[in-house]
Amino acid sequence: MNTRRILFVHAHPDDESITTGATMARYAAAGDQVTLVTCTLGEEGEIHVPTYSQLAADQADQLGGYRIAELASACAAMGVVDHRFLGGAGHFRDSGMMGLPTNDNPRAFWQADVRAAGSMLAQIIDEVRPQVLVTYDPNGGYGHPDHIQTHRVSMAALDQAKWVVTKVYCPTVPRTIAQYGMERLANSAENPFAEAETIDELPFVVPDGQVSARIDAREFLAAKRAALAAHATQIPANSWLNVWADNFGADAAEYFVLMRGYLGPAGTEERPKWTEDLESDLFAGI
Repeated sequence: MNTRRILFVHAHPDDESITTGATMARYAAAGDQVTLVTCTLGEEGEIHVPTYSQLAADQADQLGGYRIAELASACAAMGVVDHRFLGGAGHFRDSGMMGLPTNDNPRAFWQADVRAAGSMLAQIIDEVRPQVLVTYDPNGGYGHPDHIQTHRVSMAALDQAKWVVTKVYCPTVPRTIAQYGMERLANSAENPFAEAETIDELPFVVPDGQVSARIDAREFLAAKRAALAAHATQIPANSWLNVWADNFGADAAEYFVLMRGYLGPAGTEERPKWTEDLESDLFAGI
């Protein structure tokens, strides 16, 4: 029996849990081979735990090392046993948000030679031989330089690898879900939609018709929430990201857009009517 193998490529510790945590937990629980590659240690992250505030980049600059342990705990919560840092832990540094001086650090991932970094990832692809790869869209979901670079490096790796990956996806937020979240969080102190007057201004939102797959997360929400909680320096208990885990209560699922490959048959499980034509398995058709 051939093992199903899926590779997730993310920019920072916690990205895997926020956007794909339930999907990773689902495939791990099914006995599929799940591999996670993280490109930086997230050294420039904002610390939400006062006890660890002095680990910040502008003080002791030890946050990245601490986040290695957070990521290990998150992977354990999701049942993921194969995790690697691209080039080894600390090889590439978190670049910070777009336009900040941290983008110019010679060690910043944003400054990495795309082909050279792609070669590192290509070696992992050739070793793991995944049928499916999950990473970001060309804009990195919301324009973070490390997310954009992760997309570029992933595409370079796919072109350099000897192993041919059958399907490539990016996580996404359908417009219907985002609209529900925008309305639910309208009066929240922590509202990620606050600066947008309309849903269409949000860079990470796509029209419902562009979505390819819906992964049912109901059985794996507990694992996803535990993985989010493991990233305690970044995601406090009152964070809106904890509400995001089940799409603000609108639909316990994670959504993806197919970037390379072909669509498989739609799923047949019970789900919202507007998702009936979507794949329910990223391996669909393989």
